[in-house]
Amino acid sequence: MALSFLRLAFAALSLSLTFTCSEARSGSYSVLPRADTWSYVGCYSDNVGARTLTTNVATPGGEAALTIQICQSTCQTLGYVLAGAEYSGECYCANNIFNGGGLASDGETGCNMPCNGNASETCGGSARLSLYDLNNAIISLPTLTTSSIPVPTFTGAPSGWVPLGCYNDSVNARTLTTQIYSIAGTSMSVDACLSACIIGGYRLSGVEYGSECYCDHEIENYGAPATGCNMACGGNLTQFCGGSGRMNVYNYTATSLPPTPTPTTISATVPSATITDLPKGWAYKGCWIDRALGRGSILADNLPNDANMTVESCIQNCITAGYSIAGMEYYTQCYCDSAIINLGALASSDSQCNTPCGGNANQMCGGGDRMSIYSNQTSLIVRQLPVIQNTSLPGNWKYKGCLKDDAVNRVFPYQIALTNNNTATNCLSLCSEFGYGAGGMEYSNQCFCGDVQDVINHKATIVDDSQCVMLCTGNRDTYCGGPSLITYYTWTGSPLNSWTFESGNSAGKYEFLIGGPIIPLTSAVGINGKISFLEKFGTSPANNSTGAYELDLTQINNYTAAWRPMHVKTDVFCSASIILPDRLGRQINIGGWALPSTLGVRFYTPDGAPGVPSKNDWEENYQEIGLQTGRWYPSAMIMANGSILVVGGEVGSNGAAVPSLEIIPRPPGGNVLYCDYLARTDPYNLYPYLAVLPSGGIFIAYYNEARILDEVTLQTQRVLPNIPAAVNNFLGGRTYPMEGTAVLMPQHAPYTDPLVVMICGGSTPGPEIALDNCVSLQPEVPGANWTIERMPSKRVVSSMVALPDGTFLILNGAQQGFAGFGLATEPNHNAVLYDPSKPLNSRMSSLANTTIDRLYHNEAVLVPDGRVLVTGSDPEDTRFVQEYRVEVFLPPYLLNGVTQPSFTFSNGNDFGYGDTINIAATLYRGNPSTIRISLMAAVGATHGNSFGQRTFFPAFSCSGTAANVQCSITTPPNAHVYPPSWAMLFVLDNGTPSVGQWVRIGGDPARLGEWPNYPDLTLPGVGPTVGAGGVVNKGSSTTAAGNATLKM
Repeated sequence: MALSFLRLAFAALSLSLTFTCSEARSGSYSVLPRADTWSYVGCYSDNVGARTLTTNVATPGGEAALTIQICQSTCQTLGYVLAGAEYSGECYCANNIFNGGGLASDGETGCNMPCNGNASETCGGSARLSLYDLNNAIISLPTLTTSSIPVPTFTGAPSGWVPLGCYNDSVNARTLTTQIYSIAGTSMSVDACLSACIIGGYRLSGVEYGSECYCDHEIENYGAPATGCNMACGGNLTQFCGGSGRMNVYNYTATSLPPTPTPTTISATVPSATITDLPKGWAYKGCWIDRALGRGSILADNLPNDANMTVESCIQNCITAGYSIAGMEYYTQCYCDSAIINLGALASSDSQCNTPCGGNANQMCGGGDRMSIYSNQTSLIVRQLPVIQNTSLPGNWKYKGCLKDDAVNRVFPYQIALTNNNTATNCLSLCSEFGYGAGGMEYSNQCFCGDVQDVINHKATIVDDSQCVMLCTGNRDTYCGGPSLITYYTWTGSPLNSWTFESGNSAGKYEFLIGGPIIPLTSAVGINGKISFLEKFGTSPANNSTGAYELDLTQINNYTAAWRPMHVKTDVFCSASIILPDRLGRQINIGGWALPSTLGVRFYTPDGAPGVPSKNDWEENYQEIGLQTGRWYPSAMIMANGSILVVGGEVGSNGAAVPSLEIIPRPPGGNVLYCDYLARTDPYNLYPYLAVLPSGGIFIAYYNEARILDEVTLQTQRVLPNIPAAVNNFLGGRTYPMEGTAVLMPQHAPYTDPLVVMICGGSTPGPEIALDNCVSLQPEVPGANWTIERMPSKRVVSSMVALPDGTFLILNGAQQGFAGFGLATEPNHNAVLYDPSKPLNSRMSSLANTTIDRLYHNEAVLVPDGRVLVTGSDPEDTRFVQEYRVEVFLPPYLLNGVTQPSFTFSNGNDFGYGDTINIAATLYRGNPSTIRISLMAAVGATHGNSFGQRTFFPAFSCSGTAANVQCSITTPPNAHVYPPSWAMLFVLDNGTPSVGQWVRIGGDPARLGEWPNYPDLTLPGVGPTVGAGGVVNKGSSTTAAGNATLKM
């Protein structure tokens, strides 16, 4: 035995695979002199199941204090000459290199984790050891001598066999489970082992540790490709026979298999032993041949061996596991399934099932590769030999081949674990649903999705189909790849995504506008034509802000005149702003960072005009007017009756959830309404998306859920389908902190089409990969589900702006991370135009790029001249700057060389429902027949939420000439189609918009103009707007505040 062992050891290729050095034993430590020195050997690979250094030692101070010196000293004290640090805090010792360990294939790259006790030192990495030796001990370890021993060179296989390469193995969880003992170690060769396996009816064969042979019908126990097969075969030193914990694996593919049996009712002789306690409906179905001609077992689920197994116990265990067939084999083995697989067939005689059951010698439990089958099926289901599915595929998918993958650097970016239901149909349907045109299955239970370009980028290659031989977890009749091998398919039908990549003027362009004094958290265009900004007051990084500014776009060349300082009294950090429908278009801001800010209700009454200085400032007195409960990250919305709905948030300062609703002004008896769905989804539901539905009710979307609320009781009326996220993670979210952005699709007269909600972007838990899709839903349609449209790139913390031509501009954000300080990376500089008038999956066009990173606290709003104002980025980390520059994006409709049309109102700017707006317009390109008219509801923008956003294309008629067009416009019919609001009216001349002008539609039904009635706050009063002949009366009103009819 000693000679055989030495012969094998010296034949190994590794310099350190012999084990002549004895491990130090506890209780006999030898402390070496202090003059001894430790030297760095290199970055070594390691494996949890087969350690390179086998002794994991406890070190002083524990893992949190580990340094290289502590690890070395501990190993030396225990008598070891090799020490290795791993994963920042783990220390391993040994007197030799074990389990095929060696220098890592990626060099020093994987040793990249700092020591917990000294960040200036490297303590290995994931599955990587920073390895040191004492007094150059590694040179003294037994080494390879090649002067008289042949070096293995053979890497092929005998005829009919395909080499699959080197695989990992473990004593307690074998990759191939049947060991052949009939071949002496000194006689072991690849040929001998392969011959033994095929004689035994196995199609997989493996040689290990120079002298061991294993067989099986499939890869077991998650065996996977590895390195370290470097030991010569004991009987043929020119061949490799695995290594320590490593196995050279071969697959037999040549033998023709018998025809598939036709499923029939089986007539079988009952065993001689009487079975008295079979479950009702169960019967003996005969003695069956198992694992014929190298195929797998005829029943797939092999339960743990049971020395006391009986027929009854095996059947009961299979029933418990949900199967309808039970098979007993070779005394103690119990198998279960719901069909006979691998072309199972009856044995020629029942006498071949001749091994007594381990728990009842009077019963027969199969035999060697023979199975006693029992079932409750009248006719046993017999399946064909597994194949790669290339027919009956979903949609227009086509099989392309067995594709090599890389476990570290995957070919495809999205991996889905389908533990129990992986099939070509299920996997590929997922891929195409989310817009991916390439994908496939790997390792039985893994589904991958991506693009053909991923295959090209990774230079992935196709190998022989015989290597993709692992059965699908959802269909044992088909193969789902193999270890690092994908059964690869591509979509061959009409493109799943048809994006346009614009250039020149068709791509629009970014322009620098002006430097800013603040980083805005909320942005709103006032009815005075100026842009109101609010930022963190008291918590601003610059710490020199008044908390509020107003920008006059006509004064861009005069910085002082452009920026008017305004003032708030409490911190508006992560609050919500909307435009009120009162006659002066006040802006209201609610919530904030911490008490008393979270209770804050602030008002600004826009005054002045472009080029005319404004004087009014923000007004606030939380001791007079405030929310019923403090809120940070809330949402707000004008309801159909004109009242204000406030939803969700947190206590403030990263505090507890506030899972409730309230209405302001507070109706008599109106209290805060608790919402279990907000409590359950905290903290992923902040800044939820809200919308009044044309049919009545309120739409709310939060985290990855949505529902419709009754507009009177605010109780749930209907729960909607969950919002899809990523193809590989349904737990992704769409609201803060997995912040996407939402809009309502344009509503066209006569407003009979169902309203469509669209949400774009978001993120996922864990690696926090941003979402690359938009989803849309018609919430009022019973049974409607979300439609998924893939974007050209991933986005989180993005913005989306409705444009007057009915399109949407998607911009800003990142491709990885969450909303929050320092939580997002990979800025997305590209703007995308979404055009709902085009066919689904063809609606997105990639436009121009910016050079400015716009991360957390970026905002974008439509300004009256049709441009998009882009501001902010407040990451507060060292990777990205605090961004004060203000840009504008010019959509393509402003770059076509056409002068923007103009118009004037003929009958004021204050209208009811079903009312008529008269305008006189001038066109510079088209004629009255080419006009379009849009209404863009007033917006307060923050954190991906455009509070109040709606786009309308009302009914109208026009006459006259291009120089003098007279148009009559019919306003929307009611407050559900068009909640009371100010809006910018645009005239479009062949797609080129005019400068928008403000109109109010729907009045002030909640009489907000008379609220709140305190001497220090401005009251607009009720009645016509100034543009409709109304008079401004600034000051207190004696009229009581109008009361919303909603009660909770």
